[in-house]
Amino acid sequence: MTVTAAWPTGRSSRSAVLAQFGETRADLMQWALTTGDPLADAVVDEMHELGMSTARPLLVRGIRDGLDALDDPPPALAALLRQTETPPAYVDDELLDDLPLPWFSSPTPVHILSLSAGALVRVYESPSIAKVLSTTGRLVDRADKRLTETGTWLTQAMLPGNLRRGRPGYVATLDVRMLHAHMRRLALDRGYDSTADGVPINQVDLGRTWMDFTLTSFVAEEQFGFDLTGRELAGLYRYWWYVGHLLGIDARLVEGITGHDAARRIDDVLQTVTGPVSDDSALLAAATLDSISVLLRDLFGVPPRLSRPALDAITRRIHGPGMSQDLRIRPAPVADALLTPAVTGFRQARAWRRRSPGRWRSAIDSTVAAERERTTAPAAPTAYQRGATGSTD
Repeated sequence: MTVTAAWPTGRSSRSAVLAQFGETRADLMQWALTTGDPLADAVVDEMHELGMSTARPLLVRGIRDGLDALDDPPPALAALLRQTETPPAYVDDELLDDLPLPWFSSPTPVHILSLSAGALVRVYESPSIAKVLSTTGRLVDRADKRLTETGTWLTQAMLPGNLRRGRPGYVATLDVRMLHAHMRRLALDRGYDSTADGVPINQVDLGRTWMDFTLTSFVAEEQFGFDLTGRELAGLYRYWWYVGHLLGIDARLVEGITGHDAARRIDDVLQTVTGPVSDDSALLAAATLDSISVLLRDLFGVPPRLSRPALDAITRRIHGPGMSQDLRIRPAPVADALLTPAVTGFRQARAWRRRSPGRWRSAIDSTVAAERERTTAPAAPTAYQRGATGSTD
């Protein structure tokens, strides 16, 4: 691999990665820190050249209806659609229809908690991600909508069959990919310093985020009694290889991972070049937990005096005392003490459900049906949909 771009000055050092992980990993990290998503970034440049009024309808139609639906597609858009419409060899009907099913063995509130207190809090630990949101004016603004829309995208992406071309999960995932590309350009236009932090939303950031939606979330749910078998986990990781492909994540960062140990080995490298948490990271974590605290009160009737302490206790269990202190998440000893018997109860109920294959599959089917109904008709375009076409307001 040829590495030409200089190592970002604010991202650890090449020598540190070389000493810990060897030359191959050091080369990969240098490339990943200085690379965004070349195919999607080229589409954004092309959209600006053509004019948004011309380019947006082409992008929307190409994503929803496919490359063949465009009579004379612009070259960058054609290249992106060829990549997304050419699945890797490991993609088959089993992957698309069956492998995501175990994810729905946990109830929706569990996924809400693992997404917010788990995945998103850790995503925001990245100082470069926080800096992109700060540079583009989206640090705390709309944190509640970001949480809700991320949850909707995640469910759409996980519903069986939804990653087939033109289906809602496929469309939503490409919308996320294009939003990242637009945000990359916007951050650079507003003074983001790539020499210090690497390309905004670079491949390290994307790979690390992939880890947060898999490793961090899966382990968080296990901590609270919602375990998966080794076979179920292997299938979900494999499913997420394809999600990563559609998101524009380089295969070298995610493909081949089939369990937590393998994920941690890659995540350790990514974490080494992520950098320490910043004040912006703490603000983002607080905004996320405040938003989910309101959601817990509104949707599940959790009393206001208990919702935030419960979330703080959950978040500290997921991320540990050191990181929690860096993110200014307060100890909640009473709520934490109440978690232990609750987890025991969740684990016992799950074990009882597993003892009957029919009961287990019925619960999964019921959750899938409910989530399909919930996500069928969004009331208005999401931020991802608006951002995918270049509207970042």
